[in-house]
This record gives sequence, structure tokens and C-alpha cells, in this order.
Amino acid sequence: MTDFTLHKDDDGVALITWDVQGKSMNVLSLEGLAELETHIEAALADDAVKGVVITSAKKDFAGGMDLNIIARMKDSAGDDPARGLFDGIMQMHALLRKIERAGMDDRNKGGKPIAAALPGTALGIGLEIPLACHRIFAADNPKARIGLPEIMVGIFPGAGGTTRLVRKMGAMAASPFLLEGKLSDPKKAKMAGLIDEVVDDPLAAARAWVLSGPSIVKPWDEKGYKMPGGAPYHPAGFMTFVGASAMVNGKTKGAFPAAKALLSAVYEGALVPFDTALKIEARWFTNILMNPSSSAMIRSLFINKEALEKGANRPEAPDQRVKKLGVLGAGMMGAGITLVSAMAGIEVVLIDQSQEAADRGRAHTADYMDKGIKRRKATEETKEATLSLITATTDYAALKGCDLIIEAVFEDPKIKAEVTARVEEVIGEEAIFASNTSTLPITQLAKASKRPEQFIGIHFFSPVEKMLLVEIIKGKATGDRAVAKALDFVRQIRKTPIVVNDARFFYANRCIIPYINEGLRMVAEGVAPALIENAAKLVGMPLGPLQLVDETSIDLGARIARATRQAMGAAYPDGAVDEVIFWMEDQGRLGRKAGAGFYDYDEAGKRQGLSAAVKAQYPQAEDQPDLTQVQHRLLFAQVLEAVRALEEGVLEDIREGDVGAILGWGFAPWSGGPFSWLDMIGAPYAAERCDQLTEAHGPRFTCPDLLREMAKKDQSFYARFGPDARAA
Repeated sequence: MTDFTLHKDDDGVALITWDVQGKSMNVLSLEGLAELETHIEAALADDAVKGVVITSAKKDFAGGMDLNIIARMKDSAGDDPARGLFDGIMQMHALLRKIERAGMDDRNKGGKPIAAALPGTALGIGLEIPLACHRIFAADNPKARIGLPEIMVGIFPGAGGTTRLVRKMGAMAASPFLLEGKLSDPKKAKMAGLIDEVVDDPLAAARAWVLSGPSIVKPWDEKGYKMPGGAPYHPAGFMTFVGASAMVNGKTKGAFPAAKALLSAVYEGALVPFDTALKIEARWFTNILMNPSSSAMIRSLFINKEALEKGANRPEAPDQRVKKLGVLGAGMMGAGITLVSAMAGIEVVLIDQSQEAADRGRAHTADYMDKGIKRRKATEETKEATLSLITATTDYAALKGCDLIIEAVFEDPKIKAEVTARVEEVIGEEAIFASNTSTLPITQLAKASKRPEQFIGIHFFSPVEKMLLVEIIKGKATGDRAVAKALDFVRQIRKTPIVVNDARFFYANRCIIPYINEGLRMVAEGVAPALIENAAKLVGMPLGPLQLVDETSIDLGARIARATRQAMGAAYPDGAVDEVIFWMEDQGRLGRKAGAGFYDYDEAGKRQGLSAAVKAQYPQAEDQPDLTQVQHRLLFAQVLEAVRALEEGVLEDIREGDVGAILGWGFAPWSGGPFSWLDMIGAPYAAERCDQLTEAHGPRFTCPDLLREMAKKDQSFYARFGPDARAA
């Protein structure tokens, strides 16, 4: 298989074309790397070649690196995986440096210009290779994305992208692209300084440029080079790094190792010559690749996420993509579902009890598109095209022809049953009916349907347009075609699906509610609210449990508590939590929307700090628990529910458990998810910690039988339940 081809034309331009067979997007493999090096050497050694253009035969340039490279590099040095990684990375540096120097080191040959011609998206190594070229030409393609997103999966640009971007732009200007993984369209990338030219025909422009006899010495190879913005030992540069360090720690709370390693590579690399800086980058990159957090994040946020989005657990069924969607209920959830569906090009019928409410739901799309127009991410034409797909009405007859219905009405079984019956009088026999319920069992709701095998749960998270996860829930009677329909729809709207079996609270809510409840229990015990909130953030949770309940609203928590108490009767375990929730409800402290909750808020809804009223009601104990104790209570409250969900068959795939936890409620992304975290700490330690927490805090921390068994056998979840184990 050939990933790169070389063609030399009569004008003296060597065209190296990247085209990985069998893939819609180019990714770099070790074999591809070797081919690229062979073609570069051939072009530089050929006296007839005046210059080189590297481009792609696909609509995009490249999506990044085949992450199997990392495993192969680790294995290449036997018992010394770090040495294998470092040597492999340095080989990549050597090739890119060969491109960058382009024969300048050979006094008999002289330099040859090498340009990159990007037809579309260029990410990760797909930008690091162009950064080593002498000029980057990109097509004027507003849909293309250019950037270095590695930090989002727990690593950083380690093939010279970190060192080159900082020397090209300066540390301050480069920081959003390195530390935040910011992606830009070509015009914005040019304005920022990532690339050099945006043209209609990048290949023609690149050819013309290499034939013009340009200077090809990179700034950092020039004598007297000075880093933009100042080097670390310069006053301006020093302040940049002080600010960057504060920003990294402020955003990550020290929980994400890749950002700290990247900053170290940048700072230390800026103190030394370029080639030494590349070695420093390679050492820090090796360090982060050897960190279990990196492996877990790559597995969950790249490999597993991609597998789920491609239909890893899709049943065998014909193509079920949605042609016409019906949405019942034009409130916040229904309006959001309508928005993302219309933006994906799906015709939508949006129904509510009044025309005014239906129109208001449709207006949500108009408002969203207007914001996109202001940010130049949409146009008036795209807005009108999107709105033209939405019919807002009160008439159920408009649902005729819909192949998928999503009900997003009030969380009341009677109302949902009435709506189901009305819809089934109109829709065709083949249509699939889905409920967007977040708590009510799908099997019970399906009893209102004449076709329970075509009834399924499709649970969106709020706000729909921002949240990446969709939870698909199978009732006991749900058939394979309904599951395939839901999965194909989620793929259409470009979100990540997980499929779970029916149970109270399904998967996401059954794990996040104990997290909130544990925070509330600690408040009642007299644990300082600031300790609770900061312990959560320091362990990687995006929001502390008290802030989270304020954001979701305390009256919602009270409603869920009452419904759960009624359903569970004497087995209900959360009386201590209810004491806090119901007191807050009685006081009118309903969260951000009411301007008062566990936090105080100003008139604009901005948090002003933890509430003195709550502290007065629940005085702080004189003796406070240590940080690790609080963190373990918050984490184990979640992960034990994840294990129970697997044990009970609610979860069928631990990949869905990990990806769903990170995307659904932000479970400590650095850990790779609850099962990855348990694998990090080990089942024996986890079981021992369960026993300690149970003795100190009660039976909710009782070690699940599955975890106990795995502890005795010293097993890991991915070895026992991962895709390799499933295949075997």
C-alpha cells in the first residue's frame, strides 16, 4: 500500500501527493513516514528538481497521526518503551528538519524550496509537516479547519509543532493554538500567522512560488534570530511565561499533565538553539506519552469515541438516516433538538400546544443563526435555508411522513402517554417513536405505544447545541431497527451516541446524581462548601457538585427526589440529601435562575461567592476532612454506579461508559473515564478503598461484587471487558 507518491514535472517541480488508500482522511503511519522520507531524499538528490510541493489527493490535507504509531514505538525498544518513543519521535524530527533545511546542509547542492498546498483541513501532524515547509498555501475553504488539537486528547504537538509555532508566532500568540487546541478556518489561520497564503488554487500557487527562486531560510535558522514577544530571559518574555503558567494552572487546576508538560517544553526550548529545543520537546512528549493519563485520554476521547461514532455497536439493519423528523414540545429541549437537526439538513416538524410556543421554539434556531452570522460562522443564506426546513405548528397531521418522532414534553407519564397515542394516529407504520425523557423508564413509557418494538429513548443533554453526547435507551421490547434509527440520526447531527439498557435514570443520571448528593451530604455534615467545590475541581471535575445543582436548578432536584422516594419507598437511601434540598427549596434558593442557591448571584446571574445563608444553616465542623478523602467520596460515588450499571447490564460496553461519562457530565477527562480511572488505581486498591469508605460513610460505598471479584483476580476492566476481550 502506498500513502505518498512522487511525480516530477518538466518544470522541475517534484509533487509529493498524500493519499492513504481506503480512508476518507489522510493519517500518518510509520510506513507513510518512511515513504515521505524516501520521496524527499529523492527530490533533494535530483539536480533536475528545483523545488517540492507536498499536497493531498483528497479534499482535505490530513487529520493527524495514526495513534497506533505510539504503541509500535513503545514496543520497538523491548523493555524500554520510553527509549522506543524518544527514538521514534527524534526520527520524525530528523525528517521534518530535512524538509526544513532542504539540502542547505549539503554545500554542493544548495537549498531547494518546499511548499505545502492544503486543499482543506490540516490537523495535528497534518499541520506539523507544513510548518516544517518553507511556505504554506491553503485553499479558500471556509469549512476547512487548521490547527493542533492534540491537547484535547491528553497530549501536545510533539513532532516539532510546539517548537515551530512558538518560534513562528511567539509564545503568547501561539498559546490558544497549543494550550486550547483552537482550530481556525484558513483566513483566520492566515491572520493569526499559522499559515502564509489563502488562495483559490493552492497547488498552482505553491508551484509558482517554488519556481520563483525564493529564500528558504527559516527565521530561527538565521543568525541573530529573536523570538517574537521576547524570550524567557527578556522582561517581556518572562511576563508571558508567568502569565501562561497562571493560565494553565487556573484552567486545569493541575489535573491535566499535558498542559504542564507543553509549557515546560516551550519554556525550556526557548532558552536553547532550535535543534536542542526539538530534543527537549521530544523528551517532554515522551514523558507525557508514558503517563497513564495520556493513554487513557487517547483511548477514550479519540479511539473509543471514534469507534462509537462510526457505529461500533450498531445492529445489522438497512440505512436508517432520518428524512423527516417530528419534535413534540417546543421548550428548551425541543427547540434545541430542532436546531441541531435542521442544521444537519433534516426537515423538522415542531409541534406545541399553542402556535405562539411553537413559533418561539423555531425562533431559537433563528437566534442561534444570528449569533453565528455575527461571528462569521454563518450567513443570511444558510440561516434562511435552515429555517426553511422547520415547520412550527399545533397540527399533529403535519407529522405525516415523519420517519422519526422525538417527544420532549413535560416529564409526566400521563402527558407522554397521551402524546404517544395522538402521534400514532397520524404517523406511518414504519416510523420510530423516541422519548427524550431523562428519568422515566422507557419500558413503562412504551406501554402507551401500539408498537413497543419501535419505541426507544433518545436522551439529549442540555443545552442540546453544545453537549456532544446523546444517550440511546433500549426498552425491553425495543427492536434492532429502532436502535439503528437512533444511532444513524445521532450520527447525522454529528454527536456521539452511547446505547444503554433501560433502568431508572439510565446511565448518565444514575452516576451524576450520586455526585451531587455526596456534595449535599457533606454540606449537612459541616464540611466547608469551599473544600467540597475545590476538591472536585482539583480532581478534574468541570463543576463542583454545589455549583452543578445551582446550574440545573434546585427545584428540579427536589422533583427528582420526591419521584424517586415515591418509587423506591422504604429502600430510598437519600433522606439526608433531601433535608438540604428541601430546605433550599423552602428558602427560595433555587439556583442561578432565582439569583440564589448554594452561591449568591448578582442581577446579571454572575456568581458572587458561596452563600453565607447556607453556611449559617449548616455550620462548618471544627475538624475538616483532608482533600483526598473529599475527592474519593466524590469520585467513588460516581464510579461505583458505573460499575453497578455494567454489572446489571445497563451498560453493555465499557467504552460507552467512559466516553459517556466524559462527554455527558464531564467526569475527570484526564482519567479517561470511570473504568479507565479504576484501571489506573487498580481493582485491589479500589476494593480496599470501598471498604474504608463504607465503614466511614455508609453502605452506598459498598464494593460491587464484580469489582470485588476483579480485585481478587487482579484484573483490569479493559483487559476483561475491552474491545480486544470482546473480540476474543
